[in-house]
Amino acid sequence: MGGVLRDGHWVKKSDWEQGEDGSFERQASSFRDDIAEAQPGRYLLYASLACPWACRVLMVRALLGLERALPVAIVSPLMGDDGWAFDPARDRCDADPAFGAEFLRDIYTATRPDFTGRVTVPVLWDLNRRHIVNNESSDLIRMLATKFSSLGNQGGSLYPSAQRSEIDAAIEKIYEPINNGVYRCGFAGTQVAYERAFDALYEALDEHDDMLSRQRYLCGDTLTLADICMFTTLIRFDAVYYVHFKCNGRRIDDYKSLSGYVRELYQLPGVASTVDLDHIKTHYYRSHPHLNPKGFVPRGPLELDFNRPHERDHLPRQDWTSG
Repeated sequence: MGGVLRDGHWVKKSDWEQGEDGSFERQASSFRDDIAEAQPGRYLLYASLACPWACRVLMVRALLGLERALPVAIVSPLMGDDGWAFDPARDRCDADPAFGAEFLRDIYTATRPDFTGRVTVPVLWDLNRRHIVNNESSDLIRMLATKFSSLGNQGGSLYPSAQRSEIDAAIEKIYEPINNGVYRCGFAGTQVAYERAFDALYEALDEHDDMLSRQRYLCGDTLTLADICMFTTLIRFDAVYYVHFKCNGRRIDDYKSLSGYVRELYQLPGVASTVDLDHIKTHYYRSHPHLNPKGFVPRGPLELDFNRPHERDHLPRQDWTSG
């Protein structure tokens, strides 16, 4: 279940942030610095293949071809009493290359010895100055799409200057009801708070399914950062949120447009490498004992196939790499 740092000391914690009405309240990110210029090999990305927020950044990194310019260290999917940990013996997990640390919290206290707050991924680490630059995914995807993009092997832009206000609005629109909405369902403290989050989630999913029946992507006919933000929630939905977070109104696979949209994005070059259902299911079903006390990991869904034809070629599309 993890814990928090209080004045630099780790404290085990078994509950999640809730308001007085039982609604889940997400802690704001603590490190929000920017960089003046991206330099190959100067920065390190700490991430998790289980976490949708971290996988936003991994997905942008993969689409832009930034793997050589921005190395990554993947933590274990199992978040136990000590929080995110490094477990190089586990498949697709890494040792900490900066300090040889055992836990991600050590990276936080190396930056701020008296740090108080949750220890989260993603984290952008400055290898030269040896401190955390930023741990907010919305900042990091924009940073990669602008300041890092010239270091990749892909042209074009996922965050073109002429569309930034539209992209920002689309990201904002899906954040509370969908991206955070699944957590507001799963970590609600009252029935009323849960049902309010559930209703908002499915209202938003219905609206976006209708939108995507008429246009290829969230901001028209070109892939943008808004689509990355939507994808990392939807790809986890049927395997985890539908059951574990009680988001069981409809599966994403039950939506014609949303399901095709997810498959289309999954089939883009590099994206499948950022999706690991073993890490995803292990993390959610084994890291929240108050929701799943015995820690059993479901074997299904048995028919989840993201390589099926996406059936969206009838909708206009511009190649974002040519922009």
